[in-house]
Amino acid sequence: MPIFVEKKPIIYYIHPMQSIKELFRIGNGPSSSHTMGPKKAAALFAEAHSEAKRFVVTLYGSLAATGKGHLTDEAILSVMQPVAPTAIEWLPSTFLPFHPNAMKMEALGDGDRVTASEMVYSVGGGALSDGKKIIGLSENDGRDIYPMTTLTEVMEWCEKTGKSYWEYVEECEDEDIWDYLGEVWSVMKEAVLRGLDNEGVLPGPLSLHRKAASYFIKAKGYKASLQSRGLVFSYALAVSEENASGGVIVTAPTCGSSGVIPAVLFHLEEIRGFSRNRMLRALATAGLFGNIVKENASISGAEVGCQGEVGVACAMAAAAASQLFGGSPAQIEYAAEMGLEHHLGMTCDPVCGLVQIPCIERNAYAAARALDANLYSSFTDGIHRVSFDRVVNVMKETGHDLPSLYKETGEGGLARGHLFT
Repeated sequence: MPIFVEKKPIIYYIHPMQSIKELFRIGNGPSSSHTMGPKKAAALFAEAHSEAKRFVVTLYGSLAATGKGHLTDEAILSVMQPVAPTAIEWLPSTFLPFHPNAMKMEALGDGDRVTASEMVYSVGGGALSDGKKIIGLSENDGRDIYPMTTLTEVMEWCEKTGKSYWEYVEECEDEDIWDYLGEVWSVMKEAVLRGLDNEGVLPGPLSLHRKAASYFIKAKGYKASLQSRGLVFSYALAVSEENASGGVIVTAPTCGSSGVIPAVLFHLEEIRGFSRNRMLRALATAGLFGNIVKENASISGAEVGCQGEVGVACAMAAAAASQLFGGSPAQIEYAAEMGLEHHLGMTCDPVCGLVQIPCIERNAYAAARALDANLYSSFTDGIHRVSFDRVVNVMKETGHDLPSLYKETGEGGLARGHLFT
């Protein structure tokens, strides 16, 4: 049974709503919470204690349970080992009260005396917390970028001003936001193209073959309607397979869900010829919706399950698609609401701890659902009963009610070892 070191309710810290730059992070896969976050934490600690004779890193809970499959140890060693010899200890059954992804870093001096110690939590999307505040961010650290942090408030602002969601982003962010989103979009497209060109077997014991290239070729042989869906599948598979192999991707909102938004937007740019500016506005809209979930719930699979990763990515992609097709603020909100609502309760159960099964396939399916959510919303006036904010709250409640074995521990659901032995 999992060991909880304190007998009190788990309290999850809700941080200030930061820049969408902190949501769209460029880096190597396969996991934002298990690879990007720990690597950043290890790098910061090693830099601050470069005089250490050796380091000891202890991984707890979900971070330890699926760390090997997510290459957590390799990420940590890559930045600590060059500074000093590093040992990693694994405690998968010990869950600390603040967050399931916990790591303790210790610097040791002469005689193995501990000279410095730091506890850090990888809270999703590559972000880190010390248990009180988000740490290790950019110039936006601790700054409340967005005065309105619920979709209801922002939608009312849109209706009052006649502006759209991306214009709210533009008003709140620094002036370099469009340059940054331009870089994000370029990296997303490069990941699609690389993934379509690469073939072979993904790293890890599952011996899973890449499928993006074959899906792309097969889709080209179908008539328009089936071809469109097949191409979307291939684009999502391309990015997800790049992520699984440790390639450069963008967290959207996480590594494990990084294929959804690029698939939808790449496809729409290809078939509709939308301008670069319109694509960046769609990305800004997607980022706002993802940020609201990150602020009011979670995008961490270890905390709320895959609904917080692929479910949120689907909502973001649906909002972006609706934005591109001229949806009203209400229609955009409705599209996003459907994208998230119909992923409620989705467990995070990576087989062998790898971001491959069922993660890659889920990205492809969620990309298609995002387009369907946009289409469904476009037939309406945007008026509906269940708001996006309500679904976000339900997603948070549902995630916290899920047993830990269904939240990135590799113990339950599809990850049960006997199913794949």
